[in-house]
Amino acid sequence: MSPVRQLLASLRMMLVLTLALGVVFPALVWGVGRAVAGDQAAGSLVHRDGAVVGSSLLGQAVKDPALFHPRPSTSEYAGDTSGGSNLAESSADQATAIAERRTAYADIAEGQPTADALTASASGLDPDISPEFARAQVARVAAATGLDATRVAQLVREHTTGRQLGFLGEPRVNVLELNLAVDALR
Repeated sequence: MSPVRQLLASLRMMLVLTLALGVVFPALVWGVGRAVAGDQAAGSLVHRDGAVVGSSLLGQAVKDPALFHPRPSTSEYAGDTSGGSNLAESSADQATAIAERRTAYADIAEGQPTADALTASASGLDPDISPEFARAQVARVAAATGLDATRVAQLVREHTTGRQLGFLGEPRVNVLELNLAVDALR
């Protein structure tokens, strides 16, 4: 086989594989994703009054005292810079960050801080908090919204998701969905 024929065969193969693996296969995966799990494939967007207010899969910064606060983020909840700090527990920077978060905790919750109130998630975008952290914020949210604390605590219970399949993970509360429920009542 001549070098020219080999080159043409190689170019044809590259074109076929580029189309198959770079266009057809991704389009097929996208189509199956949309058909089987359309909401998740589209980013699990949360809508309110026809507008997108966030994603149930991504945490957001919350400063409003009338809303539940998420766990800390090392990326300031920016998806393009997502990631953990990679600081060891023995790191002086980690100790300083936890001390600062412990001080800030007193302004947003009651009682002993939970681990998720003091530490950022690995992605820095975790949308969930522990039910304990949510319950520790009930009094502040109730006072700031004028809602009855019993009703706010009920919202926390209603928005607590158990372990997946009954044994995977920990119970959790999606902060965005909980805050939307609080907003709907005030």
